[in-house]
Amino acid sequence: MLVKPIKTRRVLPETLNIYQLLDESLTGLSEDCVIALSSKVVAVCENRVVPIGSVDKEDLIRREADYYLPIEVGKYGYHFTITHNTMISAAGIDESNAGGNYILWPANPQETANNVRAYLANKFSLKRVGVIIIDSSCMMLRYGTLGIVIGHSGFRAINDYRGTPDLFGRPFLISQASVGGGLAAAANLVMGEGTEQTPIVLLEDLPFVHFQDRDPNLEELKGFYLGTKDEDLFAPFLNRVEWLKGGRKPTTPE
Repeated sequence: MLVKPIKTRRVLPETLNIYQLLDESLTGLSEDCVIALSSKVVAVCENRVVPIGSVDKEDLIRREADYYLPIEVGKYGYHFTITHNTMISAAGIDESNAGGNYILWPANPQETANNVRAYLANKFSLKRVGVIIIDSSCMMLRYGTLGIVIGHSGFRAINDYRGTPDLFGRPFLISQASVGGGLAAAANLVMGEGTEQTPIVLLEDLPFVHFQDRDPNLEELKGFYLGTKDEDLFAPFLNRVEWLKGGRKPTTPE
């Protein structure tokens, strides 16, 4: 796998849209590649920003979350929320590299991933090109952050090994590889978390990726993003606390 970060201009609200940024940042693409976009740069291009001081942050988090826990639940003032079927701090709202703003998550990351894939496929006459929109989050019992997918298109996000034999002929029962998650982790690592200014990453030489000349369908989305906490492997932990309903109105099938 080849992972290439792409440096861009410093993107500010109300200066350009994501397609203009892609036009000036990508000079050419080949078949069988995936473009990773920082959720932050997508959100800024959508003008999904709120000036700090113009709104109470706690109210903003509750508005943007599907579900949230009161801040008092955690030891470190961490805002636990579930948004777009993703456990994420503060509903994805970020203040770093934000120029005095709160940067929200994109309004509909899945729709944006679909639209960007179609745009790139048409612009560069491609049939096998993927797009992921990513952010970083924490894992339980680990320091540091890892990249996660919040929208994808143009490839199978899961490689399902269930029913196939392992090296000794024993059938896999539960093994499913998160292709989208692995790509997001690699892309986020080279994007960096500081002042790198590389919110676009080109991923190539991907023999493990099964490309699709279309957007993911509803069944595929449900096979990647769990629909309820009860279905999750970590349900015994997730259901030990009382989640409060946030104000976000879902815009995609979930």
